[in-house]
Order: sequence, then C-alpha cells, then structure tokens
Amino acid sequence: MATSRGLRNNNPLNIRHNKDTFQGEIKPGTDKSFKQFKSIDYGYRAAFVTLGTYLSRGKNTIEKIISAWAPSSENNTIGYISHVEQWSGVPRNKVLTATDGNDYVAIVAAMSRVENGIEANPVDVRAGFDLQNKIKIDKK
Repeated sequence: MATSRGLRNNNPLNIRHNKDTFQGEIKPGTDKSFKQFKSIDYGYRAAFVTLGTYLSRGKNTIEKIISAWAPSSENNTIGYISHVEQWSGVPRNKVLTATDGNDYVAIVAAMSRVENGIEANPVDVRAGFDLQNKIKIDKK
C-alpha cells in the first residue's frame, strides 16, 4: 500500500506552508504545498501547537476546529467533523479547554485518520503531545 503524503512528510495532519516555523520542521522542504518534519513526533507536535493557538482564538470545539482546519472550499468539512466526532469519541460541540489533553490526543488521532486514510499510531500521537506545552492533561 502506498504511504500517504502526510505520512511521507511526517506531517500527519497535512499542515500547509505558512509563516510559522515549528520545532523539527525541515527547511527548505521538498513538498511545494505542505510542511515536512524530521520525525512523525514533530509533525504531531506541530498539530497540537496549532490547535493550542486555535483554542486561544476561540476555536474550542471539533466543529470550530475542523471548519478552520479543513474549509469546505477544499474538503467535505461536514464529513470530516462527523468522522472526528465518531473516531475520537468527543462530542462535536463539547467546549474544550487547555486541560483537555486526552480529548485533544483523541481528536488529533482521528484527524490523522481522516487525513491519511489509516488509523494513527497512538504512541506517535502521544509522543507529539508530550513535545508541546500549550495543551495539558487535567490531573484531577
């Protein structure tokens, strides 16, 4: 089976080139449209950092996140939201906070599955989560 572009680039959520530079990013990369990372961990880290920025801007539900991440001009946004809700187990309208790390791990894994067509390796997703500090896990 052919490896998806996102996995070949170690960029499982297919982050497009933009003004941001992330830890572990390969510059210059060879992909004209999408960022490339030195390992899958750093690709997941970039996703969590981006979602932490989204959170600070009020994009705090799956619906709001996916509507910004995968706009309907390029994607089946409604289908994407439905899959992420189903595969993550997080309700699409649940208001997320900076201490909902476990939910974010599940959401990012589900987004990776949508982007790449195969289930994410949970060890890789968690390793990426552990490399960032914008989103935490509430240790109640």
